[in-house]
Amino acid sequence: MDGIIPLWKPKGLTSHDCVFKIRKLLRMKKVGHTGTLDPEVDGVLPICLGKGTKIAEYITNAGKVYEGKVTIGRSTTTEDAEGETVEIKKVESPISKTKIQHVLQELTGTIEQIPPMYSAVKVNGKKLYEYARAGIHVERPKRQVHIYELYLLDDKIEWKEDEVSFSFRVHCSKGTYIRTLAVMIGEKLGYPAHMSSLTRTASAAFTRNQCVTLEELEQRTKENRSIADFLLPLEEGLFNLPIIEMDESLLEQVINGAVLPIPENWSQGPVVMAYHDLAYAVYDIHPNKPNFIKPVKVIRNVKL
Repeated sequence: MDGIIPLWKPKGLTSHDCVFKIRKLLRMKKVGHTGTLDPEVDGVLPICLGKGTKIAEYITNAGKVYEGKVTIGRSTTTEDAEGETVEIKKVESPISKTKIQHVLQELTGTIEQIPPMYSAVKVNGKKLYEYARAGIHVERPKRQVHIYELYLLDDKIEWKEDEVSFSFRVHCSKGTYIRTLAVMIGEKLGYPAHMSSLTRTASAAFTRNQCVTLEELEQRTKENRSIADFLLPLEEGLFNLPIIEMDESLLEQVINGAVLPIPENWSQGPVVMAYHDLAYAVYDIHPNKPNFIKPVKVIRNVKL
């Protein structure tokens, strides 16, 4: 069984929990996810099966879309609603929609983030959350991420109990911490802040409307019914890469992992080599032979 299941991850489970459950349900080992979602976050989590695991990185590297809520006036240890309060600063008057929109515009484009202490980023071989749980503060590496879009989800700006909350939608690159983005929004507004809720609504080309739940998968397997209509072709995980449609003679070379001269219609960066709309390999410039391309990922090694 090869392909991608767009899973709707529920709150309360880790991404690895979902992989473990699907391995058991489908009785197969080659199962992998495409980008960690925190346990308290629900949303789109594409799960790769069989040969689909070979292209998981291309889904992970594609953009994500989230809908969340930021609460202004209080910061937490984890930068979300699960953590302990660190700082409180009362919001004594409403914050205007215009001011919020200005801040969101300022944070659109390439920005620099410092990962939260409660995250899986490694420093000196240990994950940051391991340091955090031990009460050890370490220097965290800065990273550049790209915010393609960031805007208010609606006009509802809540002001109560000395805090302001509002919902936003963000389309961002791999590696963006939305918790940290919420904190950055607060800082620009002059207040401590945290992310009070979050849902991932899209990952690469996969959207909420395509998703299946663990309960639906479990029901199908209990009834010994096929999950074929839940399974999408692995080619959908390569949507953001250019495609070269091969003839049969070139297909034979690609199947055998041949190094090839750069084609006339070559694009910069990795390219999918396809035959009759099926992806067989991903090729890129040869590191030692700039006029040649080589396979960086062989997806299928037999003609279908």
